[in-house]
Amino acid sequence: MKRRFALAVLPLLAALAACDQLGIDDPVKLAAAREAEGRAVGSACRHAVRAIEDCYALNPKAPKAAVFAGWREMDEYMRENKLEGVAPVVPRTEPGKRDEDEDEAPAAKSGAKKSH
Repeated sequence: MKRRFALAVLPLLAALAACDQLGIDDPVKLAAAREAEGRAVGSACRHAVRAIEDCYALNPKAPKAAVFAGWREMDEYMRENKLEGVAPVVPRTEPGKRDEDEDEAPAAKSGAKKSH
């Protein structure tokens, strides 16, 4: 009787152990991933010589405490090892502003299509 019960319960236990494969999110794992991502964002901002306020503005969905912790850890690491930051190569554009190239591109295309 015990053996039958064990055989009946075994697939149930296996199914419960595979919750990740079923797409059920574990809140603890999600919180840890969010924390780690926030720290990574903060350390990347510090390495890119960005102020913490800029980092918050560029990453509004990242948890501020985690971003600050990552920024501070990278700052300490860079100071201890006398490392210089790396300036970002891609310029930051304001969301409301457009580049002049974008404004001129449609005019150039329409001018090229016209024939006199």
